[in-house]
Amino acid sequence: MTTDLAVPAPAHDHLDVPAAQLRSAELEEAIRKDPGRFRVLTGDRPTGRLHLGHYFGTLHNRVRLQDMGVEVFVLIADYQVLTDRDVAERLTEYVEDLLLDYLAIGVDPERSTIFAHSAVPALNQLLLPFLSLVSTAELGRNPTVKDEIAHSSQASVSGLMFTYPVHQAADILFCKANLVPVGQDQLPHLEIARTIARRFDNRYGDGGAPVFPEPEALLSVAPLLLGTDGTKMSKSRRNAIALSASADETAKLIRGAKTDAERRITYDPVARPEVSSLVLLAALCLDRDPHEVAEEIGDRGAAALKQVVTEAVNDRLAPIRARRTEYDRDRGFVRKVLREGNRRANAIADDTLHEVRAAMKSLY
Repeated sequence: MTTDLAVPAPAHDHLDVPAAQLRSAELEEAIRKDPGRFRVLTGDRPTGRLHLGHYFGTLHNRVRLQDMGVEVFVLIADYQVLTDRDVAERLTEYVEDLLLDYLAIGVDPERSTIFAHSAVPALNQLLLPFLSLVSTAELGRNPTVKDEIAHSSQASVSGLMFTYPVHQAADILFCKANLVPVGQDQLPHLEIARTIARRFDNRYGDGGAPVFPEPEALLSVAPLLLGTDGTKMSKSRRNAIALSASADETAKLIRGAKTDAERRITYDPVARPEVSSLVLLAALCLDRDPHEVAEEIGDRGAAALKQVVTEAVNDRLAPIRARRTEYDRDRGFVRKVLREGNRRANAIADDTLHEVRAAMKSLY
C-alpha cells in the first residue's frame, strides 16, 4: 500500500477547523476515486459496552469506509484505561464486549484489522523516540490533555495521561495510517502525530522518502445526541442506550427520557434540546430528516414521540443485536479474531520499528 494521498495536502494549519472541513471534503472525493490509497487508524477505550452515540458518531463511519475499500485498523486501547482501577479489574470482559460490538455493527475481520494496544510491543516501543521529539510544554498546552487533567477524579495526573497524545501518535504512525477520522476536538491530538512525523524525518531522514506519512484528519460531523437525562450521552452517566440493550430495556430508557412541557413536537436543538435529541435519534434510525419526523408527530406530544423513537431504535438495532447474540455464543471465534488482528498488527509494527531503528542508526 502506498502512503501517498490521492490529493496533495494544501499547506494550511490543520487546527483551523474551516480548513480541516474543506480538506475533509477533498479527501472524501479522493476516497471515492481510489480507496486503496488510504489506511485508517481508529479505535476506542474498552470502558464498557458501546452505545447509540458511538454508533452514529464513529462506528457507522468505520463500516462505511471499510465497505468502500479503505484499509481500516481498529485499536482496542486497553493501555489507556490503566488509570481507572475499576475498569482495569474487568478489562478482559470489556475488551470482549468491545469485540462483540465491533463484529455486530459490521466490522469485518477479513477486511479490517482489530487489535489490542497491549499486544503489540513494537508499537509501544515507538513511544520512547517519539517522546524525545516533543517538549513537556507542548504536551501541557494540548487542550484535550488540559481538559482531561481538569476533569480527572485522580489525586494526581499520571505520566500516561500526560503523554497520551504521543501514545496516540504511536498508534497512528506504527501502521503508517494516512487518514484518521476525528471530531473537531481531536484535531490537536492529530497535530501532535503530524508534528512527530515531520520532526522524525528532519532529525533522522536521509533526504529520501520519509519514514512516516503526515496523517490527515477526516472530520466527522457527529450528531449531537443527548443522554436520556438531557446531558451528554456517556457510559459513566448511565444515560445511554447500549447497542446490546434489549428491546424492553431500550423502551424503558426512552420512556424515562427528559422532554419539556410543550405538547407540539418540533425540531429546534437550541430552544428544545431534549425533545430535539429524541427527534434526531428517530430520524437517524429511519434515515430521514428530523424536521419531517417532528412534523409527523405534531401535536401528539412526548408520549407519541417516545413511541416513535422506541420503534425506530429497536428496528434499527434488531439485526445488530441478533448478530451480537450469535457471536456471543462463540467466544472462541471472537478471541480468534483478536489473536489474528494482533498478529497482523505485530508484523506491521515490527517492520516499522526496524525502519525507525535503521533511520536512528541503532541496528546493532
